[in-house]
Amino acid sequence: MEIREVGVVGCGLMGSGIAQVAAMGGYPTVVREVTPELLGKGMSIIEKSLAKFVEKGTIAAEQRTQALARLKPTTELGDFAECDLVIEAVIENLDLKRQVYGELDKIVKPEAIFASNTSSLSITEMMTATRRAPRFIGMHFFNPVPLMTLVELVKTVVTDPATIETALAYARQVGKTPILTTDRAGFIVNRLLVPYLLDAVRALEEGFGTIEDIDNGMKLGCNHPMGPLTLLDFVGIETTYYIAEILFNEYRETRFAPPPLLKRMVMAGLYGRKSGKGFYDYTDLKNPKPNRLLER
Repeated sequence: MEIREVGVVGCGLMGSGIAQVAAMGGYPTVVREVTPELLGKGMSIIEKSLAKFVEKGTIAAEQRTQALARLKPTTELGDFAECDLVIEAVIENLDLKRQVYGELDKIVKPEAIFASNTSSLSITEMMTATRRAPRFIGMHFFNPVPLMTLVELVKTVVTDPATIETALAYARQVGKTPILTTDRAGFIVNRLLVPYLLDAVRALEEGFGTIEDIDNGMKLGCNHPMGPLTLLDFVGIETTYYIAEILFNEYRETRFAPPPLLKRMVMAGLYGRKSGKGFYDYTDLKNPKPNRLLER
């Protein structure tokens, strides 16, 4: 199936990025938010991102103008009726996602493909809210979407091979490198990444090193761009905790179980950069200081 028009449900941090890369890839793109205020905020994110690309010389000013012209912001699901691919990027709540898909299924033409940007929820459970199981797939982009080149494509046991090929072609057309996996919790990236992050928290809990030592060990010893505790702050402590719970419920393996410290930090509102404090204190964003979580 040829993709001629793309729809993106959600214009938050992820949805705005997904819509931006679709428009930059040459696709007329409908992007929807639930309120005009949220829609305006999302469009502002896209405009600022495109402006940075122009400033850095990554794209020409004319390309920015063309990309913005391809975007159709809306608050109406009805505007997705003629889309060939609809990518959902609403909050990680299965009931809400299923509700959205149930509504979209009645509106969008039956031959269109539905894709979810979820990083952790079951593609199969979302798929069952529609009547287009063979044309349903996971399409997990990474943050920040305009800069990160990876897309995880997630097939279910009933995904049509033609749907997979179309999704692969679309991902490449918008400048991404797709990898293909099956519908198991965590997919590829989080299944490997989350146990590593949880082990870093356990190492801190058990006194193997300080926050700085653990981060520097992985940065300087393994040439990682940032240490695991810094990465946890960047991703979001509560986000990682939530994904870990899903992984543990699926596999029942202790390596996926969230450490007590992670749970306590979530309960205390220490979410990382977004809340101002996590494993580090971000009062001074240019010079974050380790947060002495376990000192007596």
